[in-house]
Amino acid sequence: MSDPICPLCLRPIPVGVPQSLHHLTPKLKGGKGGPVVVLHHICHREIHASLTEAELARDYNTPEALRSHPRLAKFAAWVAKRPPSFRSKVPGKRRGR
Repeated sequence: MSDPICPLCLRPIPVGVPQSLHHLTPKLKGGKGGPVVVLHHICHREIHASLTEAELARDYNTPEALRSHPRLAKFAAWVAKRPPSFRSKVPGKRRGR
């Protein structure tokens, strides 16, 4: 079986690499029980550092929409040059909820 592919950076997520589930519509905005995707933990952190829950629910509730966000597109291009096991602190302050 092949490794899952991260829908943000499009790199594989090997076994043992930190990963997390992302609700495409935030649970606080009606997404409980809704669709989820598996992401690298670093990619998931960047999503939540870049966008508010309201923005995620309203405008960025698909992998394609997330990849179209300017900051996330720049991040995805940057992290795509790193190995799938790459880990780093996410720069910038986490956005308020």
